[in-house]
Amino acid sequence: MGRHSTGTGSPRWPLAVGLLVVTVAAMAAILGGAAARRSGGAGGATTAPRPVSAVTPLSFEGAAGPPERWPRWGMTHTQYSVTEDEPAAAERARAELGARPVVQNQHIMGFGAGNPEPEPGAYDFSSLDERVRLMAETGAAPVLTLCCAPDWMKGGRPGATDWSLLEVAPRREHFADFARLAAAVARRYPNIRHFIVWNEFKGFWDGPRREWNAAAYTELYNQVYDALKAVNPAIKVGGPYVPVASRAGDAAGSEVAGPWGAVDPKVLKAVDYWLRHKRGADFVVVDGGVTGEDGRSRPDEFGALGKFGAMTTWLRERSGLPVWWAEFYPLPCASLEPGGACPALDWDERRRTAVTAAALIELAASGADTALYWDTHRPKTRDCPLCLWSGDDGTPRPALALLRDFAHRFPEGTEPVAVDVSTPQVRALGGVGRTIVVNTTDRRLTARVDGRELTLKPYEVRWTDR
Repeated sequence: MGRHSTGTGSPRWPLAVGLLVVTVAAMAAILGGAAARRSGGAGGATTAPRPVSAVTPLSFEGAAGPPERWPRWGMTHTQYSVTEDEPAAAERARAELGARPVVQNQHIMGFGAGNPEPEPGAYDFSSLDERVRLMAETGAAPVLTLCCAPDWMKGGRPGATDWSLLEVAPRREHFADFARLAAAVARRYPNIRHFIVWNEFKGFWDGPRREWNAAAYTELYNQVYDALKAVNPAIKVGGPYVPVASRAGDAAGSEVAGPWGAVDPKVLKAVDYWLRHKRGADFVVVDGGVTGEDGRSRPDEFGALGKFGAMTTWLRERSGLPVWWAEFYPLPCASLEPGGACPALDWDERRRTAVTAAALIELAASGADTALYWDTHRPKTRDCPLCLWSGDDGTPRPALALLRDFAHRFPEGTEPVAVDVSTPQVRALGGVGRTIVVNTTDRRLTARVDGRELTLKPYEVRWTDR
């Protein structure tokens, strides 16, 4: 799974993988609650909230406004973004982001945003305003992820923010408070119409049962859904944003399997529960990567991408809803943090770009509606292989170029066109006016693509006229 950075002013620390993440989250919830009880924290007590109607909407004079046609492809801002770059680098990066609109997503707390409600009814949208303004000024199709929760909603002391407890879920008695916060956020940013509820089931692990607590998550989701629709029925809401863990070996216990492995049945069970008990939804959300629980990608880095297509197909058939990948990780990395296990960091850029392009082809061909790249941006840093732009001077990286090209060639309503290719070592897909072609080998290769002979360099990604 992806490794996440926390919020402004907090240390960069990794999100653990698989069962470790949920074990840590569960322990944090227990210890955090105990600490709150010892210190006389807020506990289950609520304070009379300020009415959502009192929140002042944020307007953007002169902003480009979201694109008329949903671009489908884009990125998530994390701890650092353009807003933390030096002026010259920021100006170049802003221009690159705005050159062709993509989807841009931001969490409401953590991952670059401060605590939006440090005390009950006392809103502080300053850092979130900055990120939302960035999205507006660069013409993004904007999305907000409704995660994470202020400390007082999870047993902490009002006015305090312990970033080490970011992944703890709100207590059940505060679900209504979190829904009210979601409504306040929606009122604050009336230009944003797409909201994802929570992130990766953080804090919703049932330790004794060793499975996701889909019932508790769905209860929170339903309250948030109702609150958002009350603000504006045109708002689109999605969940459950469950991490799609997979494993190698016997696939008999899973409905979603292939040469790459099998999706953990606990994931499918959680999705099924949410689908049966949700109040409503406009799209279904998951996230995941190609690395299995054993840390490997099977049968190779390109074959492993079949997981994205298989899971997308299952979700479309099961839900009948548009499928979103809130995070997709095509490279064989157990961690994106500095010092983490990521063999792809030792590859040359052509190979990484080819794998990312092939992943986007897999997602588009299987009918994914939206896919968001988890950016790992670091300011003042030129050497950042997985970043979307250079923190040194703002120049775009190949991954950003891919996202912009896919947003242009495979926007909302576009049916991808299957392309006849003479060898399986070349992958191709037709979009609006152009076909993307990827050489998945480390050698020069000649292939016939839709009757046309092409000679491709090792790991070359090329757009050709249709």
